[in-house]
Amino acid sequence: MSREADRREASTGASGEERSASAAEVREIRTDGGDEVEIPEVNYVSGSGVPIRGNDIDTDQIIPARFMKVVTFDGLGEFAFFDLRFDDDDNQKEHPFNEDRYQDSSVMVVNSNFGCGSSREHAPQALMRWGIDAIIGESFAEIFAGNCLALGIPTVTADSETIEALQDWVDANPDGEFDIDVEAEEVTYGETTIDVTVDDAQRKALVEGVWDTTALMKSNAGAVRENARELPYVEESAVPEAE
Repeated sequence: MSREADRREASTGASGEERSASAAEVREIRTDGGDEVEIPEVNYVSGSGVPIRGNDIDTDQIIPARFMKVVTFDGLGEFAFFDLRFDDDDNQKEHPFNEDRYQDSSVMVVNSNFGCGSSREHAPQALMRWGIDAIIGESFAEIFAGNCLALGIPTVTADSETIEALQDWVDANPDGEFDIDVEAEEVTYGETTIDVTVDDAQRKALVEGVWDTTALMKSNAGAVRENARELPYVEESAVPEAE
């Protein structure tokens, strides 16, 4: 077995492929086979936390480029933070994603400029498929936050002091629950409720269920076809029929 295959096997055991798949299924867009598409509203996110410490964690650290040679995003969850979790000899490093106490976590608590670097959409896809439903941090790279929004994953911000306190609380309470109120911009943990910030456009998209732009385009396919037929330079044969 090759070293990469060894890594794949070790990583699957560390992250739990069955659990990572369930997170992706939550955001599966429902359709009746035609133009009608239902996008779920994301008003609240609840779950236990996992602290990922460090500033400027880029997308190559989140999902190394060699794992992006795939046709679909299925299975990417097992490779999240892979090079931070395993050394060249396939030995596990110290990393929260390797710890048993965080294997059921769904809220990640990060520091500054998380998701910087290349704009690869594989990064939030890998995190979602590992099991992450929301991320609380000091700040996020703009494109990364946009890619998270496209998956219905809130990227919630707070100041560095608050984030450090949250990470310390998660360390001490790995089974403790976070309740994120996206619309009210509040996070509750233990007996504490704090104010956080959700970008206005992101909050509106999540709460109103309009965060999936591809699904929105599909749901308005009929209007697009009608508009296309009215354009003098579009031939009728070029207008797709309804599915």
